[in-house]
Amino acid sequence: MAKFWTPKTYLPLAALSGFVSVAVGAFAAHGVHETRPVELLKTGALYEMTHALAVFAAFAVARATGRSGGLPAGLFLFGSVVFSGTLYALAFGGPRILGAITPIGGLAFLAGWLVLAWNARKVATEA
Repeated sequence: MAKFWTPKTYLPLAALSGFVSVAVGAFAAHGVHETRPVELLKTGALYEMTHALAVFAAFAVARATGRSGGLPAGLFLFGSVVFSGTLYALAFGGPRILGAITPIGGLAFLAGWLVLAWNARKVATEA
């Protein structure tokens, strides 16, 4: 299991997440004409892109500190799948119950940022 928590696994997934974010954002801007779906898609795309970049930051901090970047990266990617994924599904007419699942992704984002902050404190104290 420990081998899964590596940049080799997470960085390509983060890059793909960034790709999906741009594609969904473009679709929201050019392919959807209803206000609610556009807003859901834009919000999902914004959070997905932000956290795709956060995965790269997690491994930059890991490299600088000697800590593992896998836990925050995993939380960010899980959060993207759940948070952004449920918003995308809702925009395309998915069941409204998905709205109750969306906050789980938000909690994963928050946890990822806390772990990243914990890991980054070493860099801040050495600067």
